[in-house]
Amino acid sequence: MANLINLNVFKDFFKSSNAGGILLFICVIISMIIANTPLAPALQNFLDSRWGYESESIHLNYSILLWINDGLMAIFFLLVGLEIKREIVEGELSSPKKASLPILCAIGGAAVPALVYLSLNAGQETASGWGIPMATDIAFALAVINLLGNRVPSSLKIFLAALAIVDDLIAILVIAFFYSSGIEVSYLLYALGGMVILILMNRFNVLNPYLYLIPGVFIWYFIHHSGIHATIAGVLVAMTIPTNDTDVESPLERLEHALVKPVNFIIIPLFAFANTNITLENEMLAGLTAPLGLGITLGLLIGKPVGILLTSYICTKLKLSSLPEGSTWRHILGVGLLAGIGFTMSIFIAILSFKDPLFVSEAKLSILITSLLAGVVGYFFLNSKKQYN
Repeated sequence: MANLINLNVFKDFFKSSNAGGILLFICVIISMIIANTPLAPALQNFLDSRWGYESESIHLNYSILLWINDGLMAIFFLLVGLEIKREIVEGELSSPKKASLPILCAIGGAAVPALVYLSLNAGQETASGWGIPMATDIAFALAVINLLGNRVPSSLKIFLAALAIVDDLIAILVIAFFYSSGIEVSYLLYALGGMVILILMNRFNVLNPYLYLIPGVFIWYFIHHSGIHATIAGVLVAMTIPTNDTDVESPLERLEHALVKPVNFIIIPLFAFANTNITLENEMLAGLTAPLGLGITLGLLIGKPVGILLTSYICTKLKLSSLPEGSTWRHILGVGLLAGIGFTMSIFIAILSFKDPLFVSEAKLSILITSLLAGVVGYFFLNSKKQYN
């Protein structure tokens, strides 16, 4: 009987770098199907049901949806923070020469979409969503470029990864400074005390990465109640975990390796499932051509590639940096198109941008459609027959 089941198929799937993106896509499809069937109210009631503990001094009783968006996504941001720190210490952001092009392109690729959105939504109720088209979904973007194999130079994949990581950092800063509620200074001071403990642990060479997560939980709690979005706690904790630039596996790399699969195969698919249960309505479809929908679509699909291409051109002309080895301007434009895959971060910012549920749903639908278009167009644009080593 056992011989009838080839378990290697499943093992190969979960080892694949594209598996997380495929699972994410499946979760989106399932969620949207359920949202447009009689099962939709049951799913929404489940997501709205509360779970946790609450007393006079402890407040941890929230909806399941909030636990996913503020709790589990803090782990996602922890992984993002680890990736950012590793790249700064030993990767593509470790020297000015390596870092200049992806950093500047990420800035340009974030600023132009925001300006495109604001130009269409200035003075509107939806103007607060300007941060939505700034983001790039690193998992989806890398999954698409990996599908191209050796039809694009390997340096281009590294460039996209570094750009997307800096893009994530920009999105994190935007969330912290522009999408947080009123600040409670006392809770921030408690969080600062937790950070001091983590910094001291780093200075005293505490090498077990999991010990850093204990103060990290308290930091998450304090930041959550401070008015700053709780997911920022993940990035702050990541910055204190020790790493090195040698071949010896560091505590940071150990934790990063431990988190990759849970984040890619559980947390992000769960986030996608919980936040894309969009019941399609006529008003929502009309929103695709409203300033909100157009701002997101044009920001991601046109603003992103224009911002990245224009910044690359300026940087090379001023001799601040050079294009990735073996890359052409066509490749840079293709990367710009793939950077228009907003998805996870864009949806996350959309949730924070609007109080009106209709605006949130319209934004999510625009993000889904535009991200799909950006991925398909970017793939076929880069899918030339030339082979690279």
